[in-house]
Amino acid sequence: MKKINNNLKIGYKLYEDVIAIPAPMAGYTDLPFRTICEEFGAKLTFTEMVNAKALCYEDEKTFSMLNVKGQKYDIAVQIFGSEVEYMTGAVKTINQLGIFSHIDINMGCPAPKIVKNGDGSALMKTPELAAEIVKNAKKVSKLPITVKIRKGVNEKSVNALEFAQLMQDSGADAITIHGRTANQYYSGTADWDIIKEIKENLSIPIIGNGDVKSPEDVQKIIEYTNCDAVLIGRGSQGNPFIFSQINDFFKNGVYDEIDDYTRIVTALKHYKKAIDIFGESTAVREMRKQLNCYLKGIKNSCSIKNAINTELSYKKVIKILSDFSKSLTLN
Repeated sequence: MKKINNNLKIGYKLYEDVIAIPAPMAGYTDLPFRTICEEFGAKLTFTEMVNAKALCYEDEKTFSMLNVKGQKYDIAVQIFGSEVEYMTGAVKTINQLGIFSHIDINMGCPAPKIVKNGDGSALMKTPELAAEIVKNAKKVSKLPITVKIRKGVNEKSVNALEFAQLMQDSGADAITIHGRTANQYYSGTADWDIIKEIKENLSIPIIGNGDVKSPEDVQKIIEYTNCDAVLIGRGSQGNPFIFSQINDFFKNGVYDEIDDYTRIVTALKHYKKAIDIFGESTAVREMRKQLNCYLKGIKNSCSIKNAINTELSYKKVIKILSDFSKSLTLN
């Protein structure tokens, strides 16, 4: 059981009672992941990053990423792109669907395949274009428009404060800041000072992101930066339990640790959801990374990971995990 100082003022102003949010992550925050996170207390989730241009062309695979069947709480869409026409078109389309709470524009992704096209964190090098994207999105959207950024492209061009101010002036309703530069990817330590500085200088809600892996981390980043909410990325991979732990931590001052058996049982549930939604051939491949996250740190799980990573039959994967969960109850 963990304890907390409960005297913290929390509140993402666009939503009530939201403390921590699973970050949009390509390859992870699909429908099965989001429903599992909801079951463990996440009141707001994000789709995977959606290609705005592909959405405008009504690409079937892209539209499938907007499937929200079975979700009960608020869902936001994160889009990426750098062409004003397509970004605006995507915003119109999402508004017309009538099923999402807000639209987040990715201006922080550091992946080379995204950056080389001028998208993601590359937009921090073209602030005027970024501003035009936000202004035009606001013109056509009934939904709030938010922006996710990084500290800068690299340590020589740390422009997050100026960039965030421009996004606010352009109409952004909230900004998420990851305290690393694009060149850092996920290495080193996230700079919470930049989050604090932006929060002190802007009037719209600021969501902190980077190196948040426990309820204690949530407490620390909120106390230090005064951010309005926290986005949790890698800390939620294979760990949807973190949202119920955070909720308990802030409500009651305590939370329970999760045992290995519960982790594997939840992994099984997640896996079966993926099979139902995506079918066997897709789910068996796509779920490998998710299952490896659940297994991370569990004693004697190395052979289980190896077996899962080469197995093509979903029934055999289920048996491997089921047998492993039974062995954990005997230890």
